Amino acid sequence: MALRDDLMGQIKEAMKAKAADRLSALRLILNGIKEREIALRGEGTAISDADELAVLAKMVKQRQESVKVYLEGARQDLADKETAEIKVIEEFLPKQLTPAEVEAAILAAVADVGATSVKDMGRVMAVLKTKYTGSMDFGSVGALIKARLA
Repeated sequence: MALRDDLMGQIKEAMKAKAADRLSALRLILNGIKEREIALRGEGTAISDADELAVLAKMVKQRQESVKVYLEGARQDLADKETAEIKVIEEFLPKQLTPAEVEAAILAAVADVGATSVKDMGRVMAVLKTKYTGSMDFGSVGALIKARLA
């Protein structure tokens, strides 16, 4: 709930400052979190901080993919809009881990799980996701784990 309270405060500030682009991005974030909350409510569970961070991480990833597509299509204006939204979303995510910290986290997760082969990759990812959601890019982490266990 702390994220939602912070988000509501930021929305009020953006409205007062008449920052339309920022306000739009903040409302997108709030809408994404509410959608996830409604989906979880249907399953009979409440939204957790990890769920909120996962929503934000997914939003960043979607926008990064959109930026790529827009740049390939020579639509710099749309790419700039998506990039601005990414910056706003990242304000609410925890600090990203450095490559050295990611490597240390992978080593610790492998040791915790007792992973010995690529078959254990899912268990290692599960440990990392519970501890580092929003702090690392799991798309690139998968390749690092596979290299470590191969």
